[in-house]
Amino acid sequence: MRMSTSDCTVITTIAAFLLTAALLSSGGPARAADVLAPFKDDLFSKQTVLQRADDGAFEVVDYDEMRDINGRDQIPQKRVQQKYVALGIRKAQADETLSLDGTRLDVTRVGPAANAAFTVIFIHGRDGDRRLGANDYSFGGNFNRLKNLVAGNGGVYYSPTVRSFDSNGVAAIAGLIRYASAQSPKRPVILSCASMGSQVCWGIARDEASVKRLKGMLIMSGVTDPDFTRSAFHKAKLPLWFAHGSRDPVYAAADQQALFESLHKAKYPTRFTLFQTGNHGTPIRMIDWRGVLNWILAG
Repeated sequence: MRMSTSDCTVITTIAAFLLTAALLSSGGPARAADVLAPFKDDLFSKQTVLQRADDGAFEVVDYDEMRDINGRDQIPQKRVQQKYVALGIRKAQADETLSLDGTRLDVTRVGPAANAAFTVIFIHGRDGDRRLGANDYSFGGNFNRLKNLVAGNGGVYYSPTVRSFDSNGVAAIAGLIRYASAQSPKRPVILSCASMGSQVCWGIARDEASVKRLKGMLIMSGVTDPDFTRSAFHKAKLPLWFAHGSRDPVYAAADQQALFESLHKAKYPTRFTLFQTGNHGTPIRMIDWRGVLNWILAG
């Protein structure tokens, strides 16, 4: 049955109300499994866990290129099979240029511009732009799933273009976090960063004003921050999830795993997903967005 744009808006509004009530109820946060309604979980969430450690916080997930790329994509690494995507979400998508304290930031927004139940921001790596995080067909359709999970549950998703991964890039994303928080006051903001974009996440972790607006972070295939324990983010003990491929040739998985293990030993709220035999781009393709977002939102 086809739905009109107004039908989709009503459904999204209802979802936002219900999710917000769950997140802000006086009885405490909802259980992780209850926060976000599922979307194509049978295709994205049923992954084989080869190993669990650290009370379940550390997981090694089976990854096989022939199965997870060639068997999933219509055109390997370029176009996923149609069953992995639902394109109706494009009705809630818009390209915008935001003016943030004099800085212009190009973003793709999916979901309501204001009064969203929560916000998710994705930061691309080198040579990327806002189109990477909004591409429905690349990375096995995982961004299409993310868009549907966020907007379908009353949230808003931003994929910005980061022009540099230095202090200027950090300042731009700090502005976006501030903007999103003002648009949806007192609602959770989740920041996710991939590859070189992780430098932005670590920079934001040092910015006290941004940290006060954040609910948690996801680092995928990222560089390690040896001074993270000195950051405002660490001081606030906000949830932090790592995801890495075991054969990543750009940033070694062992470095991130060592940081995770030191944090877990200190009882910091953290998780690590290691994709066995995975490469640099594997976490973007394979991360179970619903599992990550549920864990952070319920934290």
